[in-house]
Amino acid sequence: MDKIKVLMIDDNIQLIEAVKEYFKSSKLIEISEMASDGLEGIEKIEKGIYDIIVLDLIMPRKDGLYVLSEMKKRNLNKKVIVATSYNTQEVIREVSDYGVNYYILKPFDFDDLEKRILDCCNKIKESKNIDLHYNNLQISITKILHELGIPSHIKGYQYIRDGVSLIFENPDMIGGITKELYPELASKFDTTVSRVERAIRHAIEVSWNRGNWDLMEEIFGNSVDIDKAKPTNSEFIVTVADKLRLDYYKVR
Repeated sequence: MDKIKVLMIDDNIQLIEAVKEYFKSSKLIEISEMASDGLEGIEKIEKGIYDIIVLDLIMPRKDGLYVLSEMKKRNLNKKVIVATSYNTQEVIREVSDYGVNYYILKPFDFDDLEKRILDCCNKIKESKNIDLHYNNLQISITKILHELGIPSHIKGYQYIRDGVSLIFENPDMIGGITKELYPELASKFDTTVSRVERAIRHAIEVSWNRGNWDLMEEIFGNSVDIDKAKPTNSEFIVTVADKLRLDYYKVR
């Protein structure tokens, strides 16, 4: 089976090298080429053969929106994942108009990028627009967990992020955290329920030592006594999901 060939367009050379190293042993994906600005990027897209493009938005000379615009003008139909730290709603909508496949917020986990690449290349029918609801939710979850002081490299971060997303989308699961949510997370990440539970507990402890206390008071002040006790795993996940749900309906 031929590997998925990826062109990565980003002026952060260290990031590209780290992604290349991550996929070095992959049997499915390879970073076959790189470009550090929009002009170089569009030249390589036009001349090379790539299955998918991972594109930053903010770059010198010409930015990612220039690349998307030129691809449209030149009829260069390629799968694109936009990977950027720039996440205003206006930009997300503008990017969506160019028919990119995914919008992933930096800093991202490499395994998330891997999943997005595989998702794009295994789709039977291409989506013409970003799923704004899904992407906005993932961006909101990532932002709030970072503000709560949970580093993205620990396992509990991934479990909490996916757990919050599941509870947000399936409120009926609130009563079944241990019997439904933990087993689903364990199955997804190929681990055990007890490891999921321990990793989430560790992430909450890290959060309590590093997080934004004003935000913690805002989110957890009504559900737990933050001066005396950390929230349980269930309280943490459900309360964050409720906070996001309230914010979501406020802006609709």
